[in-house]
Amino acid sequence: MGAAVLQQQFESLLGGQFGWRERPAPEIVSTGISALDSAVGGLPRGCLTEIFGPASSGRSSLLASILAMATQREEVCALIDAEDSFDPLSAAAAGVRLERVLWIRCGHSAEHALKSADLLIQGGGFGLVAMDLGDTPIATARRISLTSWFRLRRAVENTPTVLVVLARQSNAKTCASLMLECTRERTRWTGAFPVFRGIRARVLRRKPGRAVTACYDATWGRYPTCPSQVPRFQPSHQ
Repeated sequence: MGAAVLQQQFESLLGGQFGWRERPAPEIVSTGISALDSAVGGLPRGCLTEIFGPASSGRSSLLASILAMATQREEVCALIDAEDSFDPLSAAAAGVRLERVLWIRCGHSAEHALKSADLLIQGGGFGLVAMDLGDTPIATARRISLTSWFRLRRAVENTPTVLVVLARQSNAKTCASLMLECTRERTRWTGAFPVFRGIRARVLRRKPGRAVTACYDATWGRYPTCPSQVPRFQPSHQ
C-alpha cells in the first residue's frame, strides 16, 4: 500500500474520530509598511505575533503602523498597555483612529495585561488585540509561563483577530506563529541645532522559515498644540 494512501487513511481516521483537521492557511493583513509586508508577508489572523527588541528599536512605531492600518480598515482594536506608556498624540500622528481603539491601562501589572488579553480574545469582536509589554522589566515578563502563552495561542485560533505582543525579548517562543525582532540601525537628526527626527529601523523575521529582513524610516515632525493639526505618520520604505 502506497505511502500516500496510508497518509490519507490516517488523516481520515483522525478527522472522523478525533475531530482533527488540517488548519487552513490564515488570512494575512498589512502592517502598513510595504517593505516589511514584502519581506514577511504581513500579519496572520488567528495567530500570535511577537514583536521584540530593545528601547528605541522601532517596535512602538511598528505597532503604531499596525494600529493605523487596522483602524483604517474600520476594525475595532484593543491596546493593552501594561506600563501606561501609550501616547495618544503620537498614535494620532501615526494615523491611528483613536475612536476605534479600546485603551486598557494595567497599572504596571503584566498579570493584569495577560488576563485582559485572554478576556478580550474570548469575548471576540476585535480585529486586533495588542499587548504592549515593551516597558515591562525583562525579569517580570519572563515570569509569564509558557502555559499562559499557549492559552493565548489557543484562544485566538479560529478567530479573525490579529494578536500582537510587544516586549524587550522573546517570551512566547514556540507559541508565536510569527516572530519579528526590531533593531535600530541609526538615529536621524536635522537642523543647525540638531533635532531628533526619527530612526532607521531593521526588522528581522525569526520565525517562521528562513530569516529575512526589512528596513524602514520612522520619522516624526514637531507636534502642534492642537490635536486636530497633528500630522500623520508617514514612514518611508526601502
